[in-house]
Amino acid sequence: MAVITMIEAQKRSGRYNVYIDGAYAFPVSESVLIDFRLFKGMEVDQELKAQLVDADNVSKAYNRALDYLSNQLRTEKEVHDKLVTLEIPEPTIDATFKKLRELHLLDDAHYAASYVRTMMHTGDKGPRVIRQHLRQKGVGEKLIDDALLLYTPEDRLTVGTAVAQKLAKRYHRQAFGTQQQKIRQGLMSRGFNNDEIGQMLESLDLTPDVDQQHELLVKQGEKVWHRYRTLSPSERKYKTKQVLYRKGFQLDDISQWLADLGESAE
Repeated sequence: MAVITMIEAQKRSGRYNVYIDGAYAFPVSESVLIDFRLFKGMEVDQELKAQLVDADNVSKAYNRALDYLSNQLRTEKEVHDKLVTLEIPEPTIDATFKKLRELHLLDDAHYAASYVRTMMHTGDKGPRVIRQHLRQKGVGEKLIDDALLLYTPEDRLTVGTAVAQKLAKRYHRQAFGTQQQKIRQGLMSRGFNNDEIGQMLESLDLTPDVDQQHELLVKQGEKVWHRYRTLSPSERKYKTKQVLYRKGFQLDDISQWLADLGESAE
């Protein structure tokens, strides 16, 4: 029976070299050394040696996982993908995950709930975008559903209305129709649904500034009118009205402005 003849500390803290029958055999971590109660004079057969090597591989993978988890919460998929990039075999990853779960260091439910709370208090995203993010991180649908229960309709209205107010300021120099469209698109892209967006716009109680809108119409209208100067009067009027309408101005306002230019309005 082979016998451990020396256990030597490496320069790296927490790592040891094990010698069997006077020859270097394998390295182990301090945790493996303690768990298996290794000592000089201990008999080691092939089965125990294989267990020690496997346990040390898990210990190294576990420490790599801890390093990855040290800065922020991670999902199981993220940790798994990281260990795969380190060329750690699947059986070792499985054993490492078992240890991480037992110590509650991996918990997708906790990750999902924490992410939703963060978005509620510091973010500007609605449920759909949050769901997409959690899916990309590998969180299961049931866990996502449970986490999104924390994001109440009242919370969503508060977050979305704050976003809508910022968008309204950003687009206040555009035609009123375009401003509303931009706000709606911005909220939709952030993951809020149509019903919620309607409530948010209603809460803003937006009203056009008549003088400002007229000024914008005149400024943009003159550019468009000049652009189509080579067209016939009727086609020029039609094209101008079409462009300004697409820019978000009201048809009645456009017709009045054209009338002010001396053209007959429809």
